[in-house]
Amino acid sequence: MSPQLSPDCVPPTPVEELAVRSADGLRLHVEIHGQPGAPTIVLAHGWTCSTAFWAPVIRQLSDRYRLVAYDQRGHGHSEIPPSAARYSTRALADDLAAVLARTVPAGERAVLAGHSMGGMTIMAAGGRPEVAERTAAAVLVSTGPGRLLDELAVLPESFRPAGLRRFLHGRLLHSRMPLGPVSAVSRAALKFATMGPDSAAGRVEATARIVHACPTTVRARWAGVLGRLDVFAGLGRLAAPTSVIAGTADRLTPPVHAHRMVAELRDPQGLLLLPGVGHMSPLERPVEVAAEIHRMAVAHLTADSGPAADSAPGSVSGSDSDSDDFDSERSVVA
Repeated sequence: MSPQLSPDCVPPTPVEELAVRSADGLRLHVEIHGQPGAPTIVLAHGWTCSTAFWAPVIRQLSDRYRLVAYDQRGHGHSEIPPSAARYSTRALADDLAAVLARTVPAGERAVLAGHSMGGMTIMAAGGRPEVAERTAAAVLVSTGPGRLLDELAVLPESFRPAGLRRFLHGRLLHSRMPLGPVSAVSRAALKFATMGPDSAAGRVEATARIVHACPTTVRARWAGVLGRLDVFAGLGRLAAPTSVIAGTADRLTPPVHAHRMVAELRDPQGLLLLPGVGHMSPLERPVEVAAEIHRMAVAHLTADSGPAADSAPGSVSGSDSDSDDFDSERSVVA
């Protein structure tokens, strides 16, 4: 029998849903949550995920912010690109620009938070004037700017030489094997590869349902983009104040990427390390991730905006995130 979802992982009903056309005409599914008229936070999910991935974070922040979450192209309810040529970091940046143009009025700004491929999207759009003018701050969550195959830690270091380990990681990343129904075996494999060892069963189940829903071709074509990812130039052009979050047990984008990003950012606002947390940090530890997004919003967007700046987000009723017993480590970058 499948475990029940953690209560806060059930996707909330959006206030509004939009269809946004990107630069190449592809249709993107966009959801608006939270408080109309409140300061805006834009959420970009990662590879093989969807807007449902952000459900726990949305629930943490929806009482004080207007939250925009969108499905990356090919994911969730967004249109699937008709050819491999339309899978690229440039397309990701185009999509983000289109979503911002539609959901953040001219003259206003939002906090951008991107997990994994969503963080890569923000970096890919670094330096774009149409994105910069609508960005107050950014939060890069469990992500990296490049050299992903070199740093993957899914296979143990005993796989030698390094070239063989890199080759096997590449084959794993690019697999076109259909995932099929969620099972005990697939849950265990997904937890090992993407989550911390202490992740609650309800959060593992949420992750499995989201990842298994991604079409095989979409998963494989985006894997090809990630395998050759290089958004270092965009990272260096990202002018907005930016904080970084990383799980110490992340096998897909280990903390070396977080340290690398902090060193390259123009305006680094600190590194939040989450001990024992894997790659799916917004699902594993939504309270801490939401609190960091809130911190950046208060500092750079909502200092004079009333209730959003009054207090940090609180725990969701029924949540099993156990954040009261959780320690995190912040490195403040001068």
